[in-house]
Amino acid sequence: MIPKKEKEGVLEEVRIHEKDTGSPEAQIGLLTAEIGRLLLHLKKHKKDMHSKRGLLRMVARRRRLLSYLKEESMKRYSAISKKLGLKQTKE
Repeated sequence: MIPKKEKEGVLEEVRIHEKDTGSPEAQIGLLTAEIGRLLLHLKKHKKDMHSKRGLLRMVARRRRLLSYLKEESMKRYSAISKKLGLKQTKE
């Protein structure tokens, strides 16, 4: 789980308006932060399969949100990918 201060920092960076927590950009930003924290945990605890399963679910959810955003607005997709340092797919 992400600490509240880190969560606020991520939302500050990616949100669309002041009270935004549900937009695809905000959700992708929070998932990216959580994925990063979980990757650090799994580097230390290689045999933690429960956390690995959770990581795979988060990655899949982020991928679905990114593909949705890409269909809706390529401009928003490109912006969030650049902000978070994610690979962009061409299509």
